Amino acid sequence: MTRQSLSSPLTIRTLTVPNRVAMSPMTRGFCPDGAPTEEVAKYYSRRAAGGCGLIITEAVGIDHPSALGDAGLGEDNIPVLHGDAPVAGWRRVVETVHAAGGRIVPQLWHQGALRLAGTGPNPEARTLSPSGVWGPLGRMTSLAAGKVPADRRIGEPMRESEIDEVIEAYVRSARNATLAGFDGVAIHGAHGYLIDTFLWDETNVRNDRWGGDHAQRTAFAVEVVRRIRQAIGPLVPIFFRFSQWKQQDFRAQLATTPQELEQVLGPLADAGVDVFDASVRYFDKAAYPDSDLSLAGWAKKVTGKLSMAVGGVGINKGMYDGDKGVAAVDNVERVVSRLMHGEFDLVAVGRAVLGDAEWARKAIAGEAAVPFDPNTLSQLA
Repeated sequence: MTRQSLSSPLTIRTLTVPNRVAMSPMTRGFCPDGAPTEEVAKYYSRRAAGGCGLIITEAVGIDHPSALGDAGLGEDNIPVLHGDAPVAGWRRVVETVHAAGGRIVPQLWHQGALRLAGTGPNPEARTLSPSGVWGPLGRMTSLAAGKVPADRRIGEPMRESEIDEVIEAYVRSARNATLAGFDGVAIHGAHGYLIDTFLWDETNVRNDRWGGDHAQRTAFAVEVVRRIRQAIGPLVPIFFRFSQWKQQDFRAQLATTPQELEQVLGPLADAGVDVFDASVRYFDKAAYPDSDLSLAGWAKKVTGKLSMAVGGVGINKGMYDGDKGVAAVDNVERVVSRLMHGEFDLVAVGRAVLGDAEWARKAIAGEAAVPFDPNTLSQLA
């Protein structure tokens, strides 16, 4: 086993990523009126120059009035991918990342039930969820008490017309991503946001074509992927982030067995997903009993598609385990071992790359990186 295996290129449709290290999406809020600035372009290009072969941007609001608001992350300066200034700003970001030798895709996002009503760029817009349900109350969550509703029911179920409007908003934003020169499209289908609430049985109790069992609850996500694939054509890769845990419930499970996972991810693979981004707190934690395969490993096994691992790479604590006592660790050999055995195809790195823009190059070379400092979460670095 050698760290140099991280340097091998990976081809996804017509895109060739120069190595196996990706920068994980991390919301920061440095885009006034939704438009990335020159500082944002420099922020991403530094990570590309530092060895990240693929950049996945912070979550980007889709072209729909209810997409963004206060979801416990702050509601100001979240980027979007519609309007002349934001698209031009992203085009500049793409140019600088390409010049640094990297590839870049935007993560398309609708906050869904986690959007606090009356907040965001369009405070009058209705907060949307498939069944008008926020999620189960009284579960383990990272959200502040003021972000958790008193009643799990937060409104009426989405109407058929609203579902179609949101799907088309994803499509418009995906088209804008290609106009801005992005190398692909990533879809945020995790963490209790809109797409995830269609997948999760606690928040999707519909009895129409958008609800039902594990496979039937994929209908909304499948239609988003299918229409995006139709709009952007067969050459551009599509990434899809999914998770077991939700912000409403850290102990939630989207699928309790590999068979259920196949029922969820299989239709998405058939619709056009190329890479499944398995979001967990620790990249090598076994997903199911009787196997040491990670969630990314199972995603690859049950779909036959590429997968990406993420969670705790280069750092000793998973996200949401608290910042106290966070320290840099060199666990790259564990990443390499699983990568070389074909368990997954890419590894995404979050906070370690925030702490050191050259983390990827140093990790491959076996050099010590600058330790992560939680204060960098609120700084341009």
